[in-house]
Amino acid sequence: MGTVKTSGIIISESNLGDYDKMLTMLTPGLGKISCVAKGARRPRSALLAGTQLFCFGEYMMYKGSNTYNINSCDTIEVFYNLRTDLDKLNEAIEITKIIREVTDENENCYKILQLFLNTLYTLSETDKDVKLVISTFKLKLLCFLGFLPRINGCSSCKVKENLRYFSIKDNGLKCESCGKIDKGAISVSESTVSAIRYIVMAPAKKLFSFNLKSESLNELELVSKLYFNDKLEKY
Repeated sequence: MGTVKTSGIIISESNLGDYDKMLTMLTPGLGKISCVAKGARRPRSALLAGTQLFCFGEYMMYKGSNTYNINSCDTIEVFYNLRTDLDKLNEAIEITKIIREVTDENENCYKILQLFLNTLYTLSETDKDVKLVISTFKLKLLCFLGFLPRINGCSSCKVKENLRYFSIKDNGLKCESCGKIDKGAISVSESTVSAIRYIVMAPAKKLFSFNLKSESLNELELVSKLYFNDKLEKY
């Protein structure tokens, strides 16, 4: 096989032999791939920095019978600040586990990769509330996976006014009348409704360009958590 050049981010790493590494990388065009980095654990290896968890870079590799073999890499971002904040590190590890589960080989992962990178950057480089970042990530990821919530009208009666509930079972917002008779519906404020709509519609670069007060943030966190768990229970 010829040499392949791709950007990618390391989403898992494990030791292989005395000095090598087995990696899982998320790429925009090849999807999730398994890679071997020979000698990457040697102290002076040129692959040392580029084969760490969360490292994003440009990689040159060739395809073997079962895995890709990394020849070289140019590191773009390592999200160093994640390693200095235990809470943020733990959240980054959790969303990385999710990314590993919802992606496959040989599929276009550009949007999911972009979301993942933006989420790690926001966690690492900004003071955004971690609850807001994780809730936004989960809800946007669900959209990319085909679980787009109904946001422009009541998911039961279709009315567009007075939307004050989010229904997990009916996949979207509900008006006050319909929400009250949905035992599992979550009461949400106008600010939370606006945030949900923003997350669903916002372009990647502006996804995290909003803030919420504590009460609305708690509502968004609950909606995101329950909706995510319902649609992707095994993750």
